[in-house]
Amino acid sequence: MGQNQSQDNNLPEGEDYDEERDVTVTPEKQAPVGTAKLYQHTGGVQTGKWALVNPSVTPRFLLEGGEGSDEEEEDEREEEEAGSGDRVWYLAVGKREVLAAVSNELNLQSNPQQKRVDFVANGVWALRFKEEADYKEFVAEYEAALFENNYGMELTTENQAKVFGQDYALAFGKGQDADEMMFDAEEEPSTPPPQGRLRETRTNSTPGRTAQMLTMGAMGKSYVLHSGGLDVFRNMREGIDSDDITIKYPTTPGYMTPRKAMLMRGETNMMLLSPQQGALQASSVHQLDIESGKVVAEWKFAKDGVDIGMRDITNDTKAAQLDSSRATFMGLDDNRLVRWDMRDRNGIVQEIASPTLNWSEGHQFSRGTNFNCMATTGDGFVAVGSVDGKVRLYGTTSMRQAKTAFPGLGSPVTSIDVTYDGRWILATTDTYLMLISTIYRDKKDGREKNAFQGRAGSQIAAPRLLKLNPVDAHAAGPGHKFRNGQFSWVTEADAQERNLVATVGQYSVVWNFRRVKQSGHECYAHQTGVKTCYCYKIVPKTESIVDSKFMHDSFLGAASPEAPLVVATPAQVSSFNV
Repeated sequence: MGQNQSQDNNLPEGEDYDEERDVTVTPEKQAPVGTAKLYQHTGGVQTGKWALVNPSVTPRFLLEGGEGSDEEEEDEREEEEAGSGDRVWYLAVGKREVLAAVSNELNLQSNPQQKRVDFVANGVWALRFKEEADYKEFVAEYEAALFENNYGMELTTENQAKVFGQDYALAFGKGQDADEMMFDAEEEPSTPPPQGRLRETRTNSTPGRTAQMLTMGAMGKSYVLHSGGLDVFRNMREGIDSDDITIKYPTTPGYMTPRKAMLMRGETNMMLLSPQQGALQASSVHQLDIESGKVVAEWKFAKDGVDIGMRDITNDTKAAQLDSSRATFMGLDDNRLVRWDMRDRNGIVQEIASPTLNWSEGHQFSRGTNFNCMATTGDGFVAVGSVDGKVRLYGTTSMRQAKTAFPGLGSPVTSIDVTYDGRWILATTDTYLMLISTIYRDKKDGREKNAFQGRAGSQIAAPRLLKLNPVDAHAAGPGHKFRNGQFSWVTEADAQERNLVATVGQYSVVWNFRRVKQSGHECYAHQTGVKTCYCYKIVPKTESIVDSKFMHDSFLGAASPEAPLVVATPAQVSSFNV
């Protein structure tokens, strides 16, 4: 899986097996009609192989309702996109082998050295082109079709400037670094990451309960939340171990299982955000005293006597949960960013009522800001991800206007994290993670600055994408959507995050952060455009994973340079040595 997976990733050479006709076809007998050979991956991840399906195909990009499509393909597209009035580009290969809308869900991975592309479309496929010119033409047409499907306009330099903004068109549109020194400055690890699977160090079952999320403590305890309450676990260097204690939720009528739990006040209290069934926002937050196991207050979200709904809450600094005197925290809804003060039941310290977008020339996908998730740095800077894919950065002096607004790449940001020092942002989408450097060099004085404190503009480095290769993406399970991408957890200024983790289907996926940051990393060697890293390690499970998080840096083990990774499925909680 990733570069450490034992799967056979090589396409057959010499005599090729044509699975469809059940005959062996030697290269000299293949009719030189098509521009590529089509292969399909069969047999699973560990033991799977590539089988030749069609020795001579010419892949085509078809516009729904446009010319160049036969009647059968038209009918098939109409069934797949019933009710859609939008123009959609499709990738068609052969007669019946592949017909799929061009989107990020194809998880297309290109390999210029082999003149090859792999992708997911009701199975895993590979196209190997005979000529380099045909390969390049395919990649260019795919990128143009993807851009038009994502943004509703043709791929041109002018339209890239409209979508990404003039300042970010090169970095986010073409993957060109204004200043790559932010990546070059990162030192290569002195020793390569270990090969093979991660070692499981501790496992606890949750009989009769279905785990739904992890809430990690940096001190003595962590918690697994389920439908009836939260189970208490001891933090150890080998991982977390059950205390055989369950704290039950309130029996208040209408109280629902929390969607978010946040430790506060030296980890003695937990704030539980519990929207009503079917709602995205909660009108209040419950304060749980962990020692007594009782809810001691229900705080209403309100301003000037008017109730406000919140879709997310978080600590207002990366280490705030360790501060026993902290009485403020951050709240977020679609178009509002709020600092709530627990010392005043109606005390909003700062609020964005109708934020002003910095990006005045671009494509607005929906009204308002459509905030979706947030995270804070060690100094209290706030990063906010939106449904339209934008990532906005707010300073500590005012939350009325973003210091910097990165345009994103067209997919909604479902979760977001920031390093403790605020130099890196990790934005999660359904099909990829996006790593953004916030550091840039000011044009006027040449000094290094942070985009949380000033507008980065065209001086920013291009983002890096983290993806699964198509074989792993398909094997992760139906839907295979990334969730909850996070850095490893540090709360001190001189400590450095070492890894990244995200959940996708039955996998927890771990990237080596220091390697991903390297501009000379082998994954990027032959790539053009926005570069993608496919170098990772996988923790596989037999059921869908509900949450994966690193323990705090204080729990580093003697045999590992990283604190344990905790992985929760509905029926089991496991710890792994990274």
